Amino acid sequence: MAGAARAWARVGALSGAAAMAAAAYGAHGGLYETANRFHLLHSLALLAVPHCRRPALAGSLLCAGVGFFCLPLYYHGLSGDPAFNRAAPLGGTLFILGWAAMAL
Repeated sequence: MAGAARAWARVGALSGAAAMAAAAYGAHGGLYETANRFHLLHSLALLAVPHCRRPALAGSLLCAGVGFFCLPLYYHGLSGDPAFNRAAPLGGTLFILGWAAMAL
């Protein structure tokens, strides 16, 4: 694996490691568990990004999805503050677009 492919594989691996660390740290309930499940699932998808035609597009969309979907739910689960939950639908849309970009 060379260049961009190696970089995306690393992003996927690091994202998966972060998801597992978050699972170990978290309260394992409700919103936090949902965030962690989606984070880990999309970390696995990131590992496949190097094998698609447009890895930069697909990888960027999936990473943005983690940021806009998972991070607000992690924050709410840990703090009880729903201040950033409005970003979650955007994150879900970015996940969908990321999967679609993998099909291009």
